[in-house]
Parts: sequence; structure tokens; C-alpha cells
Amino acid sequence: MHLPTPPTPSPRPATVVLFGAFDRHNLGDLLLPHIAAAMLPGRHLLHAGLAARDLRAVGGHRVQPLAVAAAQCAGRPAALVHVGGEVLGCSAWHAAAMLLPPAQAADTIAYLADRPAERQAWAHRQLGLPLQAPYVLSRALFPGFAPVVHAGVGGVGLAGADAALRTEVLAALRQADLVQVRDHHTLATLQAAGIAARTVPDPAVLVAALFGRRIARRARRGEPAAVRRAVPGGYLAVQCSAEFADDATLAQLADGLGRVAAARGLGLVLLQAGAAPWHDDPAVLQRLAARLRARWPAAAVRVFGGLDVWDLCALVAGSRGFCGSSLHGRIVAMAFARPRVSLQSPAPAGAVDKAAAFADTWDEPGQPAAVPPGQVAPALDQALAAAPAALRRRAALLVAAARQGFDELRAVLDGAAGR
Repeated sequence: MHLPTPPTPSPRPATVVLFGAFDRHNLGDLLLPHIAAAMLPGRHLLHAGLAARDLRAVGGHRVQPLAVAAAQCAGRPAALVHVGGEVLGCSAWHAAAMLLPPAQAADTIAYLADRPAERQAWAHRQLGLPLQAPYVLSRALFPGFAPVVHAGVGGVGLAGADAALRTEVLAALRQADLVQVRDHHTLATLQAAGIAARTVPDPAVLVAALFGRRIARRARRGEPAAVRRAVPGGYLAVQCSAEFADDATLAQLADGLGRVAAARGLGLVLLQAGAAPWHDDPAVLQRLAARLRARWPAAAVRVFGGLDVWDLCALVAGSRGFCGSSLHGRIVAMAFARPRVSLQSPAPAGAVDKAAAFADTWDEPGQPAAVPPGQVAPALDQALAAAPAALRRRAALLVAAARQGFDELRAVLDGAAGR
């Protein structure tokens, strides 16, 4: 009896290109490739972004442009894994501007802000890619990559994005071998477009499970250790982006944070979670610190000057709770079972806040999602009242769900379906 020849499984990729916004300073973007590398052992990895950058001095990676990584893989099997981040709605303009040197960013952004055609052309020249959404790549543009995977990505703004960008992104996702998104809002957008996707937590929920010991060592030295000595009664880790810079907002934050800190005998440590354009501004933290000291002179207020990703994780992990606009600040707090409150971004009416979308999808019931600055005090009181055991259980559930997501990713990389 003649039996049919079984299909030959696709060869395991010799190289896995991890692709994301690893080429700029932001807590999550620096952390995500570390998580992915730890969850993909035994593979040859390349770290790629949109620009050549060396961020090892702040705990990141030496990153090469994707075109360079693709050329290195020519002629041999290679997979492309988009690793996390709010990338599905990120335009070429925003991507290029966030890669500008700080000395050039303000003037360039101001000049191009009201010149959309010139802005788009400039962004394409800067990035060397003719894409509306350069962090979402398809096999049509880079046919040498197989499989192509999107792992724990976000896109809460995709539904309201420019039509050309949205069309491009959806077309790329339809060509992907696996699409994992990190919140139900993004999932609903993709499902409405007929794209098969599933939710997994952001990969950074694994930071405590994978790097808890490393982070604990960081906490015992340098500036994190100095913080613990300066506020032995404990502290709240606080962060806010440059969007919260107006005086009225800072006054609300200072009032709410100071009330909670004074009532509980806690210090306040202000940190910068991202130094790239459109992220955090150290001058804003200094202004917030000045308001806190003026309004609450007895409070221990400290501005944390470090930018190393492991120091930032140590600061959040060692806190009594986190309050900030950084989604990954919240996720690190979740991973270490710390109470958390996100600051609602002053976005246009109807826009979805990515921290709120993630919290609604994955966080413990009773933990506040994203609140406006004027509601910080009651939200923090609510968060700090959570049972520590419940927060630890939630952290464990997230680790299990994220590991399951990586199991699925590895199966696709290894060609388990025999495509």
C-alpha cells in the first residue's frame, strides 16, 4: 500500500530578528527585548529597530536598522518577531520624531507640526521606509522573513487612525503567521476587520519572574539604594509625561499625591520612564517636586535622576505603589505585586487610553485603571487598600498567561504546523 509522503516541516529559523522601538529610551521599549530573549533561548537573535543606536549604557541593546538585519539574514531562514509596544497606530511621523536627538527635537517638531505633506516626506526620508506605520512590517516588504509574528502588540488608536495607515496595518497583519495583542480594545478592532488574533499580556509582565534577582541586586546599590536610605518609611514611585506639564495639572497632582503621602507617612520619588521626545521631561518632574515641597513641606520628596532600565525597575519594585502615565511603569508594578494607579492622558475626547485598556483587560478587580489628575488621591487610597495576596495572585496569573503566549510563539517559530 502506497502511503502519501507527509509534508516537510518548514526549517527552524536560523535567526530570529526581534523588532521594535528598542532604538529610543523608554522603559518598556528597553525592557521588551530582554524579556523576549529570555523566553527564546537557544536561538540566534538580532535586535532591530528603525535606526542604529547603542543603548547599552542605560541597560538597553545595541540596535541595528531592520534593513541591515535583513541583509545579514539573506539566504538563510529567518523569523521576524514584532515585540510588544503601542505600535499598530504609530505613524511614520511619530516614529521618526521620537528618534531625533534631544537638541533637534523641539525645533523640528515645531516646524513640521502644521505641514503634513512636508512632515510625511521628511519622516520617510529619515526612516528609509515608505510606510505609514513603520513598526508594522509585512512579508510583502521583507519577503525573506518567515514566519512573521506580532507578539503582545498594542493598537488602541488604530480604529481612529488615518485611513491610509489603518489600511496598511490591517493588510500587514493579514499576512502575519501569528498576531497576539495585549488588550481587548485592540482585539476588537482587528476582529472587526476579519483578522484572527488573540490577547496575551504585554511581555513585560514577566519581568519579576525572569529578572527579579537581578533587579533586587540593583536595588542594593547606587541611586536605588540611596532612595531607600532617604525614605526608610517607604515611598510611592511617581511618574508623569510631558503632557501633564501645565500648572493647573501639576497643582492637582501635587495636592493629591501630597495628601496620600502625608496620611500614610510615605515619601514621594519622582522618576523619568522615557527620555525620548514626546515622553518624559525632567523639568516637569522638578516643577512637580517644587510644588510638593511648597505644599507639603514635611514630605520626603526626591527626584530620581537615573535612566537605567534596571534601576527604574528596582525603584518601582521597591515602592509601596506606583502612580504614573507610563503603561510599563504600571506593568512593572503589576509584575511585582505593587498597587498601581495610571494617570489618564489628556488625549482628545473619545480617544482610548492604552493604560486603561490594558488594566481593563488584565488587572485585578478593584485596582483603579486610569484616572485624571484631580482624582489621584481617592484612586491611590483605593489601590493601596488592595490585599497583597490578591496582587500576588494576579501577578502569577499574568505570568502564566504570558508564558502560554510564548509557547504559542515558539511553536510557530519551530514550524510545528509543518507549513
